[in-house]
Amino acid sequence: MRSHKELSHKLFGVGVGVIQVLFILWFMRATGVNLKNLSKTMNRSDNFGKNIKKYNVEKGIKITFDNIAGCENPKLEMKEFVDFLKNPEKYHKAGAKLPKGALLGGPPGTGKTLMAKACAGESNVPFFYMSGSDFVEKYVGVGASRVRKLFEAARKEAPAIIFIDEIDAVGRQRSSMGGGEKDSTLNQLLVEMDGFSSKDNVVIFAASNRLDILDKALKRPGRFDRMIEFSLPNREEREAIYQIHLKGLVTSQAHDIIAKKLSPLSTGFSGADIKNICNEAAIIAARASKLSIEMIDFERAIERVVGGLEKKITLTPEEKRLIAINEAGKAVVSWFLEYAPSLLKMSIIPRSKTNLGFSQYIPSDDKIQIEAALRDNICYKLGGRCAEEMFFGEVTTGAQKDLEKCYEIAHNIVTKLGMAKSLYNVRLHYNEFGQKAYSDKTNQQADEETEKIIKEELVRCKQILKEKKDLVDKLADRLIEKETLDIIQIKEVLGPRPKISDEALQKTIDDVEDMLKKREEEDKAKAAKTQQVIIPNPT
Repeated sequence: MRSHKELSHKLFGVGVGVIQVLFILWFMRATGVNLKNLSKTMNRSDNFGKNIKKYNVEKGIKITFDNIAGCENPKLEMKEFVDFLKNPEKYHKAGAKLPKGALLGGPPGTGKTLMAKACAGESNVPFFYMSGSDFVEKYVGVGASRVRKLFEAARKEAPAIIFIDEIDAVGRQRSSMGGGEKDSTLNQLLVEMDGFSSKDNVVIFAASNRLDILDKALKRPGRFDRMIEFSLPNREEREAIYQIHLKGLVTSQAHDIIAKKLSPLSTGFSGADIKNICNEAAIIAARASKLSIEMIDFERAIERVVGGLEKKITLTPEEKRLIAINEAGKAVVSWFLEYAPSLLKMSIIPRSKTNLGFSQYIPSDDKIQIEAALRDNICYKLGGRCAEEMFFGEVTTGAQKDLEKCYEIAHNIVTKLGMAKSLYNVRLHYNEFGQKAYSDKTNQQADEETEKIIKEELVRCKQILKEKKDLVDKLADRLIEKETLDIIQIKEVLGPRPKISDEALQKTIDDVEDMLKKREEEDKAKAAKTQQVIIPNPT
């Protein structure tokens, strides 16, 4: 009996197994799964760890410090690494331990990557390059393997430079949970940086726009010993950057003259922005079949970078009037505020479907600002919205970006700069997990103070517009008539600006006015010359 039962159980089990296999085969056929493709996929997954993405390496880099302008302080610090890579024995004999590497921080486009390459070019050493995101994969251990291979290759080619761009992709503050691919990769990076000594003659640079979010272990001495800060260039530095990027361009004037004229018009621009402006100016001149790039081409390039390309959008007279009132409102308010940026040009030629008007303002180069300057920036940006309400009795969506900027400035005054009355000398911050490190009561106070600042500046803005309503109307009419107004034409309507705090900014405006007057004289002379027609003698 038992044998019959056992046999029946076995047969039943075999039958179930056969049915399962048949069902799987039927399902695969119904869904289009191919057995060969499935086996290939399984083989690829087995070999995934072997197919580690290779790093990038460059040798014989021709870029040197002479190719970089506007970064004088970072350049001095990087020269120390160059001397170490060129003459390591000098330091080893003295028993000195040179920094293993440096973190390069600052806004985008300020020359961090270019400086690291120049360091390799000056030292004539191999340049190993990877982005932080190149290390990270969904499979744990791949990133760590890539870190090991990168450092192994650099040691073999020593002296060498390793450069990791956007290191915040892998070097962020580790969470308490741990165990993820990013944490595994960061741990391996920390181990490798501890693993090589100054005698290995390998220097590691890493760049990031967010040094504040990096793990503390990366920034401790013995790993990234130094933090080199890159900032936006000032007026003199922008002039030097222009001269570098103007090389090779055929211009109607000498390069140094053009650089001197363009530098004040580019306040707040990075080195990458300036390079883009020079290229855009060359494109504009070539499109017009000019033999050389003229100053007007550079000005149009700046307008394109700041405001975008002019669009052929048909506007009704009512829409033109609305845009002109919005731009004139901001212009008039800024004109009568001491710390507001200086207005250079206005236009109602659309740049996009959302940016229907364009005004070019030059902010101050001052690194430190007082509360009055921040409040003046809020006040003038509210001018467009207030002018709409004053002239049309309602508001539109045209002031969306201005309102966003107003809130950002007011919020920073309260939460980051400690200038709010109820939260004076208090800086509100977030903890390492991105959570607010302050109470709900303090958060409510911050919201109330932010709202209070915006309301106070709204009242001040309305008062200025009420007093200067006729000037807003007159400027808007002139803008509709001409479509674009420069500083000289604006000054004809508004008169001389009563007061401006920044003397350098005032000099910039004076220089621009002189340049426009000279151009106007040149245009008149050209027009007069073309009008001279030689009449042949009838005899």
